Amino acid sequence: MWRDPGQPADSYYQVRPECTDVPKTRFKIKAGKTLSPRKWQAAFTPEGYLDISKTLSRIYRGGIHPSIRGEVWEFLLGCYDPKSTFDERDEIRQRRRIQYIRWKEECRQIFPVVGSGRFITAPIITEDGQPIQEPLVILETNQDRGPSAETGNADGNGSNQSRMNASCSEMLRELTSHGPLDQKVIQWLLTLHQIGLDVHRTDRTLVFYEKQENLSKLWDILAVYARIDTDVGYCQGMSDLCSPMIMLLEDEADAFWCFERLMRRLRGNFRCTESSVGVETQLSNLAEITQVVDPKLHQHLDALGGGDYLFAFRMLMVLFRREFSFCDSLYLWEMMWALEYDPDLFSVYEEPELNGEKAEGSKGRTKSIRHYGKFERENMKNGAVNSESPLPISIFLVASVLKDKSSTLLQEARGLDDVVKILNDMTGNLDAKKACSSAMKLHKKYLKKAKKP
Repeated sequence: MWRDPGQPADSYYQVRPECTDVPKTRFKIKAGKTLSPRKWQAAFTPEGYLDISKTLSRIYRGGIHPSIRGEVWEFLLGCYDPKSTFDERDEIRQRRRIQYIRWKEECRQIFPVVGSGRFITAPIITEDGQPIQEPLVILETNQDRGPSAETGNADGNGSNQSRMNASCSEMLRELTSHGPLDQKVIQWLLTLHQIGLDVHRTDRTLVFYEKQENLSKLWDILAVYARIDTDVGYCQGMSDLCSPMIMLLEDEADAFWCFERLMRRLRGNFRCTESSVGVETQLSNLAEITQVVDPKLHQHLDALGGGDYLFAFRMLMVLFRREFSFCDSLYLWEMMWALEYDPDLFSVYEEPELNGEKAEGSKGRTKSIRHYGKFERENMKNGAVNSESPLPISIFLVASVLKDKSSTLLQEARGLDDVVKILNDMTGNLDAKKACSSAMKLHKKYLKKAKKP
């Protein structure tokens, strides 16, 4: 029987020719398996209602065609309700775009580099709210930046440099001209250069980020998010999560809202206190799962001093972005979100005050079980949904990777450096679909064993 070998998807995410050590992409666009633009359009009724169960089934089978990935993700992440019409979604989209423009303008009023097409990589303010006037800051915040502005005019009179200094000084003075800055504003300003440094490092192997406008767009979205989410602000790793949104959704506001919805799931990982990091909870859950499904491995890791599972920190924080090629990591994400899909996601995000009411044992009653992802169904069947917070599939993905490498880790790991090396050697050698399948099996096994007295 003839099998479609599939069409490579690399052309949608072109790699710079000089980057030769990038992991090879395994994802292939397969006819009859991958959710195609035609199948996607056919999943809507004339009014715009989406058949989410068929869509989820197709994503399980072969992922999403890159040309429609962004708009499908908006549903998977809860930006829109499958039971909404085209008109209702257009209204929501326009309202959100206006809201994003307002937030961005508020940020620009505080710091005019936001929305200017540039970004900064040097600190602009001290912790006590005093402007910093260093050469790099002056260069990056220059309003009249041009090729000659960095070195002065060719005739040596340096008039562009003087104008640049004056422009920057004016901007920095404006920050503090109305008295001491609010502590939240200071905290936000302190993060802006860190966002810039991370933007410079994010997905730089991709041709897409050779354009300054795309780098600036990524910086703007992260800067606005850090301003509105004052509890979390900005942490390293967020640029890796936001970057694909910029590439998949042309409108900056749409990309922002897709990222915001993703952060609803993950912001707990980034919330830090003086004594703990948010992701530590998930690392503890990972330790507990491994202890149940592979006690020998857990005991070995614990004996090596890895009982806190900090070696898995990166996998959970940026959802395997480093372990897979860019394209394969997107495939993995959409598989995860399809497996975890909950049709109540949109209403929970849009109407948080009704969240408590919906949790009162009502899950699954108003909607067909087919509207839920397979992982979510398993949670419902085992009563895990009624617990405070069901464990996300990402933890089981990491646990399945560890179990798959169990014999190697037991035989070859003589210290934590060996553990890290063995896990790093997996980069580019993991199969997203197999990883999700293994995670599902491990999830079932864990739930069964955890139930036993």
